[in-house]
Amino acid sequence: MRHFLSTLDYSRAEIEALLAAARAIKAGPHAQTLAGKSIALVFFNPSLRTRTSFELGMHQLGGKAIVLEPGKGAWPIEFDDGVIMDGEPEEHVREVARVLSRYVDAIAVRAFPKFQRWDVDREDRVIQSFARHATVPVINMETITHPCQELALALTLQEKLGDLAGKKMCLTWTYHPKPLNTAVANSALIIAAKLGMDVTLLCPSPEYVLDERYMSAAAEYTRAAGRSLTVTHDIEQGYRGADIVYAKSWGALPYFGRWDEEKPIREASKRFMVDAAKMAMTPNALFSHCLPVRRNVKVTDEVLDSPRAIHIDEAENRLHVQKALMDALLRGAL
Repeated sequence: MRHFLSTLDYSRAEIEALLAAARAIKAGPHAQTLAGKSIALVFFNPSLRTRTSFELGMHQLGGKAIVLEPGKGAWPIEFDDGVIMDGEPEEHVREVARVLSRYVDAIAVRAFPKFQRWDVDREDRVIQSFARHATVPVINMETITHPCQELALALTLQEKLGDLAGKKMCLTWTYHPKPLNTAVANSALIIAAKLGMDVTLLCPSPEYVLDERYMSAAAEYTRAAGRSLTVTHDIEQGYRGADIVYAKSWGALPYFGRWDEEKPIREASKRFMVDAAKMAMTPNALFSHCLPVRRNVKVTDEVLDSPRAIHIDEAENRLHVQKALMDALLRGAL
């Protein structure tokens, strides 16, 4: 049995095999290889693409998906060990994970950080607890990373650019009125580096550089492939030569839990919004975003509605890569 919590746990060859399987599934028709199988989708946070693509994907493979929302249609869950449970949670993850393992063939979890202390959030306690106590595969539907989004991005880039080795990604921070999770940025950085791209991380200031765990891994991947990882705060340098501009907003890690102190930096950085003038600095680069996206805040209508925008293709590919992932995990092929 193997979990899918982070692509850091998987080799480039394994990721490429998953992407090849997703391409085959997308080309269709695909057999209902998971007939009689089931998955529990546990959502601690809202979802549109993730819930739809996982639920529909399992159905298309012949299986059944059960959606659970702790604190709404399911009991609130405790994750600390050794506590006296006299508060809101009605049951412990030790029971939840083991009971669900008796019912279903896999468990998928979506649980964002608490945004109070990064040294705590980076432990990824919710999904790690499920993985520790479950006796079936556990899949990350987004926590402090978003590995399924990575697969969708990679598949889309391969469809548009072919072999990604030596292609350049500009991973740019962009303005949002609220500080957001670093998960998608962490994941975009990792998958681009793992697949042999030259990666530039563009952000307003050193405070917005991502966690050292992901920066170090990306540096190692690029070094092993003879490629480069660059951090810049200069917009023109970030866009120059890019084959793909990937935009995401995220909160500065030193300011977790102290958003009022970050706000002046964020408000002074609205110039990072992706627009046509910035895209013109590139050699006709593609543009994408994980979605949801705030139009004319993160990126302009002109860029989102241009023929070089591939964010809808990326969203579609969530369905295909997740079908390939569930199929491989539940059949023991990973």
